[in-house]
Amino acid sequence: MERSRVLLEAARIIRERSEELATMETINNGKSIFEARVDIEISWQTLEYYAGLAGSMAGQHVQLPGGSFGYTRREPLGVCVGIGAWNYPFQIACWKSGPALASGNAMVYKPSPFTPITVVLLAEIFREAGAPPGLFNVVQGGASTGEFLSKHPDVAKISFTGSVPTGSKIMEMASKGIKPVTLELGGKSPLIIFSDSDLENAVNGAMMANFLTQGQVCCNGTRVFVQSNILQKFTEEVVKKVKKIKIGDPLLEDTRMGPLINRPQLEKVFAFIKGAKEQGAKVLTGGEPYIPEDQKLKAGFYMTPCVLGDCKDDMTCVKEEIFGPVMSILPFDTEEEVLERANNSTYGLAAGVFTRDIQRAHRVVASLQAGMCFINNYNVSPVELPFGGYKKSGFGRENGQVTIEYYSQLKTVCVEMGKVESVF
Repeated sequence: MERSRVLLEAARIIRERSEELATMETINNGKSIFEARVDIEISWQTLEYYAGLAGSMAGQHVQLPGGSFGYTRREPLGVCVGIGAWNYPFQIACWKSGPALASGNAMVYKPSPFTPITVVLLAEIFREAGAPPGLFNVVQGGASTGEFLSKHPDVAKISFTGSVPTGSKIMEMASKGIKPVTLELGGKSPLIIFSDSDLENAVNGAMMANFLTQGQVCCNGTRVFVQSNILQKFTEEVVKKVKKIKIGDPLLEDTRMGPLINRPQLEKVFAFIKGAKEQGAKVLTGGEPYIPEDQKLKAGFYMTPCVLGDCKDDMTCVKEEIFGPVMSILPFDTEEEVLERANNSTYGLAAGVFTRDIQRAHRVVASLQAGMCFINNYNVSPVELPFGGYKKSGFGRENGQVTIEYYSQLKTVCVEMGKVESVF
């Protein structure tokens, strides 16, 4: 209950300072202020949710023969390390610290060196809320700092959000100390649009699945499979909407897309688009550098959001994670065909399906190899629902009640109430 009070107070402070924190997150990351406000709202909701669970952690009582019994205790792991990504800096820090602190652990958190600011404010908020000094700590740095934390003998667990190659290295380093890890890695998620879908909803879902945070979202539904008989109409509507996306100063209320995180990321996205054209894909809109009229933004890492048509499953743009505002549209004919193609990926973070046929919807998501599935929506993140992947997209979960299990360990106690029988 004491931990619960601290988390509730931290949530209250975040809620009270939400506009200031959202503004700082926009400066930190480049996403629109509109989106940053949503991130901050999800953040305080996360802390409130785990505050509610903190006082309810209990074990199990098991009756044994002869009046003997056993019970289990759920205990903290110790010092947990959180390593965050640059696309949702404040939100990911809350996703990791909420369950970690609710479970009785301390946390050392390393933000991305590209977005170092807002997690420091979170640390100050925890301190102001009554957390003891040193309970939530922030260390800045790059790969060498992450390596040091992963190998440190006093670290009990590592939770990492980021790329597959880095996740693989962290898992390898953690294995030397037999440390549990939670890995939330990349994705190349399928979004399946059946011809019986509500077209307006399906188009809006595809927009939400591809262009939030400048397309820099690990669970984005970037492989958009559209049933052939609605392909043309769907594509026309998507292109029309994408052309209307307001790009510019992310601190302005009507901006919906800010700059990408840095120049290397921008150039990487352009290289993917160039490769897609060389492999036969058609750029239906966007994919160009964008220079805002505002003089002070001219050096920003802006681009126009891109839609690729005539895509094939074996193209690099369809197989590899681009991590930018690029949607690939692929036609399909049958349910069986699209399921096989959707699952033909080393990733398995998320997947979505749009259809009015509720039986088909449940049948399809049951067959999709993905940890987070959406029916008739995409990229919603209620804190009550676990989030995480299959295959190379990682393992372990964030959010939901189950995450308490990833930040605690189980002790079994067996109590004998009778005489001890010896075989010797």
